[in-house]
Amino acid sequence: MVISLVKATKVAVISLVSFSLFACNGENEATSSELTLSQATTLLSVYKSEQCGCCKDWISHVKEHGFKTTVDHPSDLYALKERLGIGRNYQSCHTAVTQDGLVFEGHVPAKYIKQFMANAPQGALGLSVPGMVVGSPGMEVDDKFRAYKIIQLNRDGSTSLYASIDSYQQQF
Repeated sequence: MVISLVKATKVAVISLVSFSLFACNGENEATSSELTLSQATTLLSVYKSEQCGCCKDWISHVKEHGFKTTVDHPSDLYALKERLGIGRNYQSCHTAVTQDGLVFEGHVPAKYIKQFMANAPQGALGLSVPGMVVGSPGMEVDDKFRAYKIIQLNRDGSTSLYASIDSYQQQF
């Protein structure tokens, strides 16, 4: 009971700090009538290894597409992923979490994050691009591209296909 209360308090503090950072950032001074869903919910808390370069590239990708980010380097990244409900078969090098608790695992294109956030299916946890797919955002290598799937993760542990990415251009 005490551990649950401590965890809940930590989540509440992190959420409050994340919201405060977003709300106090003078770079995004839009009036309430100008705010859209994507502008109002764009803070992503990214959890990654400190050494990972492709994660930094993915963070640049989402920032270029309108997201704000905070970055944390947890001592046990994979334990965090398990706590968030991301099964081992769906894990990648980094995890992004919205203020609303949606998770985006791995190199999910910003286009699909926005699409998902605009109409998240009931019971959905988030999206995953498992592994390190060459040609996905942050994993660009020359002009190489490998087709991949974006998987929808559900809170009950089930998964389903969210999108098939068959070309580099389809990601944008």
